[in-house]
Amino acid sequence: MSNAVSITGKKPTLAGSREAVEIEPDQPSLIDWKSIWKPLSVIASVFLVIFWLPLGSSRFTGAVIEALALAKWYAQEHVLLCLVPALFIAGAISVFVSQAAVIKYLGAGAKKVMSYGVASVSGSILAVCSCTVLPLFAGIWKRGAGLGPAIAFLYSGPAINILAIVLTARILGPELGLARAIGAVIFSVVIGLIMHLLFRKEEQAKVEAALHMPEPEVERPLWQNAVYFATMAGILIFATWGKPEEAVGLWNAVYAVKWLLTGLFAIGLGVLLVKWFGVKAYKVLLAVAAVLVLALLFPHEPLIAFTAGIVALTVLITTTRRETESWFLATWDFTKQIMPLLIGGVLVAGFLLGRPGHEGMIPSGWVSGLVGGNSLGANLFSSVVGAFMYFATLTEVPILQGLIGAGMGKGPALALLLAGPALSLPNMLVIRSVMGTKKTVAYVCLVVVMATISGLIYGHL
Repeated sequence: MSNAVSITGKKPTLAGSREAVEIEPDQPSLIDWKSIWKPLSVIASVFLVIFWLPLGSSRFTGAVIEALALAKWYAQEHVLLCLVPALFIAGAISVFVSQAAVIKYLGAGAKKVMSYGVASVSGSILAVCSCTVLPLFAGIWKRGAGLGPAIAFLYSGPAINILAIVLTARILGPELGLARAIGAVIFSVVIGLIMHLLFRKEEQAKVEAALHMPEPEVERPLWQNAVYFATMAGILIFATWGKPEEAVGLWNAVYAVKWLLTGLFAIGLGVLLVKWFGVKAYKVLLAVAAVLVLALLFPHEPLIAFTAGIVALTVLITTTRRETESWFLATWDFTKQIMPLLIGGVLVAGFLLGRPGHEGMIPSGWVSGLVGGNSLGANLFSSVVGAFMYFATLTEVPILQGLIGAGMGKGPALALLLAGPALSLPNMLVIRSVMGTKKTVAYVCLVVVMATISGLIYGHL
């Protein structure tokens, strides 16, 4: 039977069917290309990438291995010890710290000396990496901190690290260590002030909104919240206490008892949960007993006991029908927002640049060859590479030692020290999700430009 289309009169019909189907020539298309082209482009792009994967290239396969290796290292060394405690602290900030208190000390309308002083000092005390500081930054930002103080806190956390500055001075020279210390302190305040000026209209709107905020109902006095946060900060600080180069001095003495100190702070947190948060005492005692048994059974694998402590804390706060449930929910919200971006960013950074001492897709020879001397290009390139590369706490020092040995100039070395620890590709992705693209681009550009200028000045001194 023929399926040819016959034309009868004005409207074409499909011949050979019992009931002719009329085709409307002017009927609008059922295909909505606006809703199709974006997912179609993604599908086509992914297909083309997979189709043309250079699996025969040793550099490509090595870069893939480096991406996975960096992600594995990050998961083992930073997620449980650094990031998870920071997420719990960030969740606690958003629940237990009143918005009025944050606005009073860190708000856009607070006195500049106090707000920037509090932000830079509190950030530097934690001495965390560029990723661990993100949940804490997100916590104070969402509670109403001004853009300037929040940025000062964001930069100072990973950049003003006392041990890193001392290590820089001892290994790379006292001049570079001093320049790093002065530059990092100045950067945290100056970049915060410039960000405040760039977005002053939004900051003024924050100030006006704060004037109309009702006085919040306080669950507990400020000193109790201070003790509570100091306890959690103690767990974060001592759990991440790094091993020094030489087995002498105060830093090494603290490192030798770091897990004992971490455990004491954890017991203190358990006491506070019972006393101030309504958690049942027998639950805390069971949790302490379980963690202690694991610590004794696996004395050389402290991560097992620490992980058990995290699980125990989660169970304690989710089975107490009070404000601790809100604490868990806030922590979970930060986890959903931050973790996928961080892991994705670490994978990309590892693929492109590799781990310290290993190469990714970009050959390390290219990098060392472009940072020699003290030209504008060398300083700018060093700042940009440092901004996108992921540095764990203290790893920037041995990396720079190798680069300087390969001919890196002193100016580009300082530029990398001022841009690298404070920024990374995973860091940028998360910052964008917290405060938007414009502010993130402005912050990154300020860090890169100021690091470049500082490198130029230091290189010509």
